[in-house]
Amino acid sequence: MTHGPHAIIPILKTSRLQLHPLTLADAPRYQQLIAHWGMVRYITDNMPWPYPADEAERYIREDALPAMANAEEWHWTLRLRDAPELIIGVISLMDEYNDNRSFWIAEPWQNKGLVSEACQAVNRFWFQALGKPVLRVAKAAANEPSRRISMREGMRVVLKRQQSFVGGTMEEEIWQLTRDEWLSQQR
Repeated sequence: MTHGPHAIIPILKTSRLQLHPLTLADAPRYQQLIAHWGMVRYITDNMPWPYPADEAERYIREDALPAMANAEEWHWTLRLRDAPELIIGVISLMDEYNDNRSFWIAEPWQNKGLVSEACQAVNRFWFQALGKPVLRVAKAAANEPSRRISMREGMRVVLKRQQSFVGGTMEEEIWQLTRDEWLSQQR
């Protein structure tokens, strides 16, 4: 695995998904899927709302791709293995202190266990390929589906604080899983 500038981000596969590294060509579909209230209300308020018409392209070009090239962030599109041309969501890893993973999946594909599959793949990348000692995930406490994923992964809440989200100020929880805890689950 290459680290440092211009790190190579692999395609990750699960039983039902292919996770492809995010590219600028993904911007139109990204824009189409995320520019809905139900998708953004639990995202921190550094995301502009209403979502500008060119925001996905700007975000990918100016924020995501440079961070990927510098091995500070890793972003993948979620695609069904039997329809790899169709993006259904995004999952990301970030080398930040209290927020290492985020994801979203479009409504027609929610509640099917697909995000849990994607999380397993990126968790493996985080702990094995990158060798990170801890995974921390920040989320709105009100985001019950996301909380359930963290619970199933054996994560625990290590911090609660107020945070500004697109949907307003609310409690944020920081969930944590250590590499040792993750490794014991793999046995």
